[in-house]
Amino acid sequence: MITSADNEKLKTIRKLRQKSWRTKLGLFVAEGEDLVEAGPDPEYVLRAGIDVEPELLDAVSTLGSGTRVIGVYRQSWAEPTGDVLVYLHGVEDPGNVGTIIRSAHALADATVVLGPGTADPYSPKAVRASMGSIFARPPARAKLSALPGRPLVLDSSAETDLRDASVTPPLILCLGSERGELPRVAAGAPQRVRIPVGADSLNVAMAATVALYEVANRMAADG
Repeated sequence: MITSADNEKLKTIRKLRQKSWRTKLGLFVAEGEDLVEAGPDPEYVLRAGIDVEPELLDAVSTLGSGTRVIGVYRQSWAEPTGDVLVYLHGVEDPGNVGTIIRSAHALADATVVLGPGTADPYSPKAVRASMGSIFARPPARAKLSALPGRPLVLDSSAETDLRDASVTPPLILCLGSERGELPRVAAGAPQRVRIPVGADSLNVAMAATVALYEVANRMAADG
């Protein structure tokens, strides 16, 4: 059992709080029993009271209440292919990124593609928000101009409603931050659509979930 805070495995977990170290090592951390059970082939797993003293595991946890298990995994990156891709531009909140990865996996079995200014999907907050989908549907990295398919840009100022859009695959669902700019390459695309709502706007993760549900249902009905 690990009894020292100077243990190399604990040191690595502390380092992985920082994006620079996650990038350098190609690793990330998943905390909690559900996430660790969802993750295949860990580099190692530390369980409180079994592999490490509980207080030492709590000290390296990013959860305010501490944790009973932490797993360290190697990052995985997908190829941007499929009937539906979700392209994120300037989505800075890692919780939103993780939630969109979860929605894309659950609703359309789709891959999320990270554009400029988007948060690290392997940050602790994003991994937790993905609820295990980060393992089942890893994200991709690519320029929008290199992706196959026609962009469908969610834009609250667009005149066309999402329900009236063409959703023929392959399709690239493009989202920006709530207050940020939309992807420049896609901003002039023929399909710019809005989700009609009574409030000023939807959170980007909520908007992605609504759009993915609509797109997936329409494709299933047409197919």
